[in-house]
Amino acid sequence: MLDARIRRAIDPWLDRFGAALARLGLGANAVTVGGFALGAGAWAALAAAEYPLALGLILANRAADGLDGAVARRVGMTDLGGYLDIVLDFFFYAGVPFFFAVGRPGDSLPAAFLVFSFVGTGSSFLAYAALAAKRGLSTEARGRKSIYYLGGLTEGAETILLFALICLRPDWFAAAAWAFGGLCWATTAGRVAAAVAAFRDGRPAKS
Repeated sequence: MLDARIRRAIDPWLDRFGAALARLGLGANAVTVGGFALGAGAWAALAAAEYPLALGLILANRAADGLDGAVARRVGMTDLGGYLDIVLDFFFYAGVPFFFAVGRPGDSLPAAFLVFSFVGTGSSFLAYAALAAKRGLSTEARGRKSIYYLGGLTEGAETILLFALICLRPDWFAAAAWAFGGLCWATTAGRVAAAVAAFRDGRPAKS
């Protein structure tokens, strides 16, 4: 919901840093994988209930997620880069509630619901993107991307805010997970409705 507006504000800064990294010879895939390593560090911190450290690593992971695209726009976007970006993002997102529950087993049920909800948003997002690519559809509402980005109530910005909240107030995790999970299912329903509207004509997809 907030991603398109935030991207307009931060993309010029990301492009400047991305250009500097590209001049240093750092590839976009290296930034993606390095960012994922930071995210894995956040998982470990969550499992150990070290929430300030986890928050710092989560924010570093998200900064790397913005920078890899900026580097790619300088040196050239690739299918492998787009694949790594989205797959590692989804791994990271699902790992945060899982490893939070490792550190606080009493919150396992809301954590499981949140991961379940992420499956709904992720699968509806990727399925739409696959069919949009076959039909030659594109959008740059959230910046230039390797795949079609379909919006919703719970996008990247909202998810980062959730992760920041649970690190700052771990005792609020259960309520936040149930509420955000519900918003995820509203997002999934909206994406399914968008797919029905876009693809119900029955015409064959481009090969």
